Amino acid sequence: MAYVELLWDLEDDPDGNVRHILEHGLTRDDVANALANLRHEEESRSSGLSIAFGPALDGREIAVVYEQIDDVQLYPVTAYEV
Repeated sequence: MAYVELLWDLEDDPDGNVRHILEHGLTRDDVANALANLRHEEESRSSGLSIAFGPALDGREIAVVYEQIDDVQLYPVTAYEV
């Protein structure tokens, strides 16, 4: 997956994407690693958003739900271990 920038909400935003991934025991670096080392991608049946599967920094397989903003920017909505 070729992208240049991941867009993150403020860490103290209770509804932001940083909080969503932290609630699942993941970090922004885990998400970046999974997207950089993509193993599989599909469309969510429930939201219609893209889901990318790849490794967190510690090797856990994670899913990253995201919106593609443009050719170089992605907005990770959430991420969780699979």
